[in-house]
Amino acid sequence: MSTISKAAAIGGGVIGAGWVARLLLNGIDVSIFDPDPEASRKVGEVMKGARRAYKQMVPGGLPKEGKLTYAKTIAEAVADADFIQESVPERLDLKHKVLAEIDMHAPANAIIGSSTSGIKPSDMQVAMKKHPERLVVGHPFNPVYLLPIVEIVGGAQTFPEAIEVAKEIYSSIGMKPVVIRKEIEAFVGDRLLEAAWREALWLIKDGICSVEELDDIMRYGFGLRWAQMGMFQVYRIAGGEAGMRHFMAQFGPCLKWPWTKLMDVPEFNDELVDLIAGQSDDQSSKWSIRELEKIRDDNLVAIMDALSKQNKGKGWGAGALYRDYTKQLAAQAKPKVSKAAEKAKAAKPVKKAAKKPAKKG
Repeated sequence: MSTISKAAAIGGGVIGAGWVARLLLNGIDVSIFDPDPEASRKVGEVMKGARRAYKQMVPGGLPKEGKLTYAKTIAEAVADADFIQESVPERLDLKHKVLAEIDMHAPANAIIGSSTSGIKPSDMQVAMKKHPERLVVGHPFNPVYLLPIVEIVGGAQTFPEAIEVAKEIYSSIGMKPVVIRKEIEAFVGDRLLEAAWREALWLIKDGICSVEELDDIMRYGFGLRWAQMGMFQVYRIAGGEAGMRHFMAQFGPCLKWPWTKLMDVPEFNDELVDLIAGQSDDQSSKWSIRELEKIRDDNLVAIMDALSKQNKGKGWGAGALYRDYTKQLAAQAKPKVSKAAEKAKAAKPVKKAAKKPAKKG
């Protein structure tokens, strides 16, 4: 199992700070570079929320937190790192500039993961002149410190060995790596989200429902099913005893009906933005963003904890990984006994119990 001794984070926004939090809370030292003068404050806010969530996950104590240092340059941040996670904004020109600099200064054996939400790794690798073979997409979901999924995508120049090492690295910090079989824009997770997002915009624009009503339909309905079984396993059950074949035969014809507008996009204008933003304010403005993050994190920990107790205690879905991850963190938190202390303990004579006097007859 490949593990990380020193990591670098390039970019400290919402996603970058989430990576920093997961790494630090696994006891890994991190060097971060972000030119934003507010980076320290923003990362600190994310760390505060992450520590709070992890204390709920592992109440018995966490591993010693890794050391965070703020580098003045990318070169300084990556100089001695064996794992680097890039999380800069989604502009290909910026990705090219940053990845070229990382590639120039990082150790040759360091794996480089990009948090991009949709840019193909092949399109980013062209800027890397030294070792493009060690770049993978490592696409997480927010909050990175809690949600375990990470989509791994290799590019045209990525070595298969780099993908395997990346899988091991992400697994070592409690994540669920899924290797995407073919390189496509937006990978799998964001393709699904984009489809739902397009349809949601139409439903709001056409006055079918409000933002809050749409969210209620998701969180009180199929969202609960998806959280523990995903789409296809849920639909298999919907097919009854005949399973997926019956479900496909029953609901296949509706694919030809004009139920969705997935290939059309509503005009993204000020009117639509005002409509969505106004309804969102009505729904959630009574909470600050930090309060909503706490509510989200508490709910995610509770859901994963509940799933961890299913399947006769073995855990189910994300709950099984959560169970193993929290055990791993708890084990890391235990003080390590030196070999000398173990030998001394083994050599120490065991006191024999004193013999009881024989009873008089």
